[in-house]
Amino acid sequence: MSAVVHIIDDDPRVLVALGRTLKADGLEVALSASPEDFLAHYDPSRAGCVVLDLNMPGMDGLALQRLLGDRGEPPVMIFVSGEADVASCACAMRAGALDFLTKPVDAGVLLEAVLRGIDADATARTRRSGEHGAEQRYLTLTPRERQVLPHIIAGRLNKQIAGDLGISLKTTKVHRSRIMVKFGVRSVAALVRAAELAHVDPRNL
Repeated sequence: MSAVVHIIDDDPRVLVALGRTLKADGLEVALSASPEDFLAHYDPSRAGCVVLDLNMPGMDGLALQRLLGDRGEPPVMIFVSGEADVASCACAMRAGALDFLTKPVDAGVLLEAVLRGIDADATARTRRSGEHGAEQRYLTLTPRERQVLPHIIAGRLNKQIAGDLGISLKTTKVHRSRIMVKFGVRSVAALVRAAELAHVDPRNL
């Protein structure tokens, strides 16, 4: 399923113009006249990004950004505005906006920002997918294996791990082997990367 670019603007002329610009470059576009309209049909599982006006009656762009942020895993957002002030721009960027464009928006500038937005969204989705897989693998570890793992990724030798945990060297080797199998890796370097995705802190020894 292709990425979709959501455009939200209460000015119908701007909404149609922005949509036409992006459709001309072969992008799939969904138009919404308000944040409420957008929320009624938004599917967060669809890849893409959101281009939205800053100032709109009712819920404005910043309020929508906060709402989606509170829900977790917000979409990549690109703000456009003809009346932007420094404080609003700074607020949007601090909250994770990819860009802040000034109306009237140049077609080339808009397209470049949207393509960066789609790429950023794809990168974020890949990372989240990797994190979920690593976290699921971590959950298959036994309590003892979860004790051993931080020592391995911290670079400690089997003998050191055995001494720290008060277990035999043979048992330590078994735990190390089982951890590698459960994470589906063959090297400590690969295990370190998988543990990072699972948010395992090597300092928690």
